Amino acid sequence: MISFRKLYLSFKRAFHGLKIAVGKEQTFKIHVIAAGLVFFLMFWFPLAALERAILVLTIILVLSLELINSQIERILDFLQPNHHPQIKRIKDLSASAVLIASLGSIVIALLIFLPYLV
Repeated sequence: MISFRKLYLSFKRAFHGLKIAVGKEQTFKIHVIAAGLVFFLMFWFPLAALERAILVLTIILVLSLELINSQIERILDFLQPNHHPQIKRIKDLSASAVLIASLGSIVIALLIFLPYLV
């Protein structure tokens, strides 16, 4: 049996997490602004449905990885508030996942938008 109260509370917590990310995480804000620009361009140019779907998926990937990266950083800061070389390596690896997804999304955006811009 589905508990709609539990479902409601889950969504409430998830949206609260998004509010925290937008309010406190600088890089998440930057990604959200970039996503907004891509959404604007998606509907400005006559893109195919598949192109729009690919852009939406890349936005979701980057934003999700940025949230996971923020979670990892907060957990590690909580567990080890002092600088530790192992913690730094873990944080760097986590950030590199966001970097790779971001660079990949830029390449995808260029492949899709460049024909309309030139």
